[in-house]
Amino acid sequence: MRISVVGGGVIGLSCAHRLAGAGHDVTVLTEARPEETTSAVAGGVLFPPPAANSGRVDRWTVASVREYRSLGAPGVRVIRGTYFVPREAPVPSWAFSMPDLDHEPGRLTFTTAVIDTPVYLAWLAGRVAALGARTEFRTVARLDDLDADLVVNAAGLGGGRLAGDSTVVPVGGHVVHLADPGLTEWIVDSSSPVPRHVIPHGRHVVCGGTQEPGRADVTPDPGVTADIVRRCRELVPELADAPVLGAKVGLRPFRPEVRLDREGDVVHCYGHGGAGITLAWGCADDVLSLV
Repeated sequence: MRISVVGGGVIGLSCAHRLAGAGHDVTVLTEARPEETTSAVAGGVLFPPPAANSGRVDRWTVASVREYRSLGAPGVRVIRGTYFVPREAPVPSWAFSMPDLDHEPGRLTFTTAVIDTPVYLAWLAGRVAALGARTEFRTVARLDDLDADLVVNAAGLGGGRLAGDSTVVPVGGHVVHLADPGLTEWIVDSSSPVPRHVIPHGRHVVCGGTQEPGRADVTPDPGVTADIVRRCRELVPELADAPVLGAKVGLRPFRPEVRLDREGDVVHCYGHGGAGITLAWGCADDVLSLV
């Protein structure tokens, strides 16, 4: 079957990998190279936001963690870390699938995959090409215009526009890269009024972050950068003397819930918010089943 996958971020590339691996004739249509997508800005620690609890999200998370652990891909490490939550918050259902879970009120500690997203996405794009899929760098204005037997709409923010779905909104996420002083664990703190995270990748640490609904630009603000560095150095004192390497902003494609369904000759897979890396392989499996 001739399939056009619209979107070249982690969701689109994961779907293309599954489809090409199953023998379909796949073309990826994207405006940006992998390192230029929103996926490349992500901190890359694997677990969904607590508000995303659902049977599908749990299943997608488990499938993705399993896949990342088995890939042996560059940019992928499996390490332990701590997730701080409000003390009154219940343990999210997905957490019980994580290896070595240790939990008490206000804290979850477990082992999961941590992805250096630009490195991993470059590898994934190469694997997709090796399976015979083509990539075309162009803008898609209408899904109906594509010459394919079936279309997968995995265009992130653009996915909502292409589907006529106004529930998809951009939520800005500002991160700062610091030199990695040798951290061996990740930390995500959602217990404070402004969440923060410190995710080490060997050569650099991704520190964040912000949640800015409706943001339209991706230009880092120096004041926000300084505030993130301050808050993350308070959380992890080992970063006190770590040089700042740069800052990035991504526009997460938020939707009240992920859309993954088939509508005629279109399979929609968009609205992953900040959890695209976490849900990618589980969603790609479901896309393949719908095809």
